[in-house]
Amino acid sequence: MAAADPDNVVQFVKRHMGEPNWRYDSPAGQSYSPEEISAIILKHLKQDAETNLGKEITDAVITVPAYFDDARRTATKQAGKIAGFNVLRILNEPTAAAISYGLDSQKKGTILVYDLGGGTFDVTLLSVEDLTFEVIGTDGDRNLGGFDFDNALMKLIAAKVSDQGGEGLLDDFQATADLREKAEIAKRALSKFSTTNVFITFKGKNYKIAITREEFEQATQSLLARTRDLVQDVMDEADFDWNDIDYVLLVGGSTRMPMVHRMMEKLTGKEPQSDVNPDEAVAKGAAVQAGLEESKLLEAEGKDPAAEGLPTLGGAVQIQDVASQSLGVLAANDDTDGLHNSIVIPRNSAIPGSYSNVFYTMQDNQECVKVEVTQGDDEDPQFVTIIGTSTLNLPPHPENSPLKITYYYDIDQTVQIEVTDLVTNQSLGSFEIDRVANLGKQEMADSANKLNTLTID
Repeated sequence: MAAADPDNVVQFVKRHMGEPNWRYDSPAGQSYSPEEISAIILKHLKQDAETNLGKEITDAVITVPAYFDDARRTATKQAGKIAGFNVLRILNEPTAAAISYGLDSQKKGTILVYDLGGGTFDVTLLSVEDLTFEVIGTDGDRNLGGFDFDNALMKLIAAKVSDQGGEGLLDDFQATADLREKAEIAKRALSKFSTTNVFITFKGKNYKIAITREEFEQATQSLLARTRDLVQDVMDEADFDWNDIDYVLLVGGSTRMPMVHRMMEKLTGKEPQSDVNPDEAVAKGAAVQAGLEESKLLEAEGKDPAAEGLPTLGGAVQIQDVASQSLGVLAANDDTDGLHNSIVIPRNSAIPGSYSNVFYTMQDNQECVKVEVTQGDDEDPQFVTIIGTSTLNLPPHPENSPLKITYYYDIDQTVQIEVTDLVTNQSLGSFEIDRVANLGKQEMADSANKLNTLTID
């Protein structure tokens, strides 16, 4: 499809979730946000599942890369709602894989999940003990995945075509779309064989390009090294050595590349688990979590989940995750008279949970306080993301009156905020931030209406 009609194909929209300025403009004149494209995909899956099961499906657990920030998580949840789902949970993909593996195998211990998907990479450390899954640390790169390995292979093939007189292959839109499909097929072939051939037709001439696994691995060694460095960063931050790891899980279709298996075995000194399907582990974990969420709802209503064919472990399974990104607030810097990023929730803090810092008013009888919520580790506001703002009125107080700002971070890694006046010990308000990168209520309604006019098949 991509090669035959590239103008009508959208790929890797996951990388653009939570980016308000990204749009796909179709040849038919319609413009779509990342949330809308994702919603179309989810609605297609919803329809397929309903056809297969013969009943309506209303609830869903949706997985995201562990390193997704607030804007991307919120955008994903919004896409689910636009598609017609009641989104029960936003679940980290490595955690989903660990749930699937932990419940299936009944194994206990510390698990390292290396998750290399089509567009993103995550690495997560978890401990599993008696149906309790505790995330110890996580890191990742939302712009590193199989897509980038495909790009490297495309450049390698294009260079070989150029050597045979076919210059400008990557400058031709239609030819590049065809090359991407063939590069992905070649990548998969090189996971099984040491050599493969790619047949290219360009400017009326046919080319037979031989690619070896060794050439491909050399062309992508820097990408693989980036994943290795992130794995080591997680280990170092957790103060773990490889003797602390009991099991290594490789998740995501891109982990089928032999070099991934070799690198992880060499790095960890452990053979990655062979009883995990890298393509299905995350989906299975999400399905298990969805069943558990439904069981909890039924049990709360005094009903028996088993009567509905659902698991009865809902109350027993516990998930303790961590914040994948630091959250803070812009505050006055006494040394520079400017603003700095004051971190309230450090990265890898346990969630769900609440975290507080005390700040002080800047002048007598200050009338309001503007809360600008940040995401990122740097103290310099230029190098962090402002994910939302809200303004609260203040009662009259002297300068330097204390205000406590509390962040409540839920299991979906979305934040709510409460500001408390410590002079009177009264709450000034508890609110969800107005997210600057996400759709508003009217935009959500408009997107849902737009989807209802589409034929999705």
